[in-house]
Amino acid sequence: MKRVIKSLVFIGLFLLLAFPALANDTIKIGFNIPMTGDIPKVGEMSKQSAEMLKADINGAGGLEVGGKKYMLEFIYEDNEAKAESAVTTALKLITKDEIIAMIGPNSSKQAVPAGQIADDNGVVMVTPWSTNPDTTFDRPWVFRAAFLDPFQGPVAVNYAVKTFGAKTAAVLYDLSNDYSKGLAEIFKAEFEKKMGAGTVKAFESHGTKDQDFSAQLTKIIATKPDFIFVPDNYNQVALIVPQSRQLGFKGEFMGSDSWGSSELITLCGEACYGLSFSTHYAASGATGATKEFIDRFSAKYGATPDDVAALTWDATRVVLLAIQNAGKITGKLKKDRKAVRKGMEAISSFDGITGSMKFDEQGDPVKCAVVVKITDTGEFAFKESVCP
Repeated sequence: MKRVIKSLVFIGLFLLLAFPALANDTIKIGFNIPMTGDIPKVGEMSKQSAEMLKADINGAGGLEVGGKKYMLEFIYEDNEAKAESAVTTALKLITKDEIIAMIGPNSSKQAVPAGQIADDNGVVMVTPWSTNPDTTFDRPWVFRAAFLDPFQGPVAVNYAVKTFGAKTAAVLYDLSNDYSKGLAEIFKAEFEKKMGAGTVKAFESHGTKDQDFSAQLTKIIATKPDFIFVPDNYNQVALIVPQSRQLGFKGEFMGSDSWGSSELITLCGEACYGLSFSTHYAASGATGATKEFIDRFSAKYGATPDDVAALTWDATRVVLLAIQNAGKITGKLKKDRKAVRKGMEAISSFDGITGSMKFDEQGDPVKCAVVVKITDTGEFAFKESVCP
């Protein structure tokens, strides 16, 4: 028996040496996502979406590149929703796992530092969800599938002024989160530009791990704002909104795309009903390819896909298109990574399930945003679309 096993091992090694293409029939793509930590639902939805797409392609025989089909291997690594973990995860995927491209991180807090690693190592990175400009700025290897905060900020301002009749506002944000801090500053500047200096009555911050927001909310409520803008992750919003109600605030809230997880309703419940936020797509009322994606995802996983799931689908498809545009997989990793980067340049426009997009010189898509309102049954109902 030992002799037979040795012979089989020898034959396997011989085949790999004699026919090296057999070792290169798989394309490896890394996913740098938060499967634990503060926002695990983001990582879960990203992985589920990617797995559904991978099953589609591998089930059809693989991804065709230059007349040859390759099976996809997706490597999922947990960045724990931490900046430092996102960096070490990126390094592992690039150097140890030898991926050809990377999807994620999602949140800007992790995407900004990880983007530097991808750019330094010459590996295409496409973040599905990060909206902070610093993620892609002056980084030719880094792209995104989401709109930017300088676009999202005015969307929130204009909607609040038009819909709430707001003349004053307050802001509560996470000081240690690049996304939250950056969007809060953009919102403040845009609101005061539109409504006049001093119309943002309070501009309060908190820490990522904070659970009690009563001190900040007490200060905010004392200024009697027409509404509060909260560009925080869904897990924080689920604490902030109920605490504000307990302190007597009866006004409106306006949120951002970080509210977009269905987990917000699970954690917040009825306290978040009736609130509005800007985001990337609305599952309610979707048509065409978007509805098909939603129906398939819901049937497979028993949950409506949130914006992260939809954006991961789009981001991954963009990377796969870039790989096909490369024209050939040589098996020489550095060369193939460069070819994928050129393949990204060849994508002038892309029709995704979160909308049509064109990439600018920074690797950022020019695309529309939507505003949704949370219904009395916890659904994210489409209110309006806002395009550049």
